[in-house]
Amino acid sequence: MSEFGPDVTINSAAYLHPSTLIYGKVRIEKGASLWPYTVIRAESKEVVIGEYTNIQDFVMIHVGESTGTIVGSHCSITHHCTLHGCTIGDNCLIGINTTIMDGCVVGNNCIIAGHSFLKEGTVIPDNSIVMGTPGKVVRTQNNYARCRLNAFMYYRNALAFTRDEHREWASDECRKEMQNEMEKLQNEQAALEQQN
Repeated sequence: MSEFGPDVTINSAAYLHPSTLIYGKVRIEKGASLWPYTVIRAESKEVVIGEYTNIQDFVMIHVGESTGTIVGSHCSITHHCTLHGCTIGDNCLIGINTTIMDGCVVGNNCIIAGHSFLKEGTVIPDNSIVMGTPGKVVRTQNNYARCRLNAFMYYRNALAFTRDEHREWASDECRKEMQNEMEKLQNEQAALEQQN
């Protein structure tokens, strides 16, 4: 992966589409996937993409003036999102065409609805569903299982794409594995909720 430059670290990513562009100090962790036409730039500060996180088609990630961009593990950053100098917790789903600005902090297990805009410095607590422009919490709900299932689907898809197989989600085996994974994740979520 040396074509990305000396400050880019790729730690066993699952899949990087050939159109991916990465510049500056960027770290991509194990199992992550970057899909067509994603762009990451970090001329100052740093961008980190957590384990098993997917960065989908046409996502743009950049650093802020005083803040890097950190995306946690098992997240889905969906099509056409912009992340700019923000922090995203673990197990989050950021909906299509959402913009999250400098200094924003999104907690764990959150869903940010499509077309939302989080203005600078917005803080979203764990287990939130957020909608609107500017984005506001509309419900509190543990989204652990839902968000991790989406990340699991993209991880399976990433492994299939490395084999030039582009219909993974249509396979009976994949549907069965998704059902098994959902049951496992729901059990994990229930156990976590009992601990709290």
